[in-house]
Amino acid sequence: MKLSMDIKKQVGERLAQARKQAGYTQKQVGEKLNILQQAYARFESGVFELNYEQIITLCRLFDCSSDFLFGLSDI
Repeated sequence: MKLSMDIKKQVGERLAQARKQAGYTQKQVGEKLNILQQAYARFESGVFELNYEQIITLCRLFDCSSDFLFGLSDI
């Protein structure tokens, strides 16, 4: 099942918020995921979908829950 653009956009907005709160640049996060900054930027813009490993890595890096990234909680 493909995610709707609204959900991808919401996840992207949460990713950007969590990244900025954690004090990282898109380039730094891309390096942690072993991808280019441009590829990571596509997650934040809602073009690309994250896989499980990336979700776990980002939650640990940003010290947030997957519920936060998916818009199910505000913490």
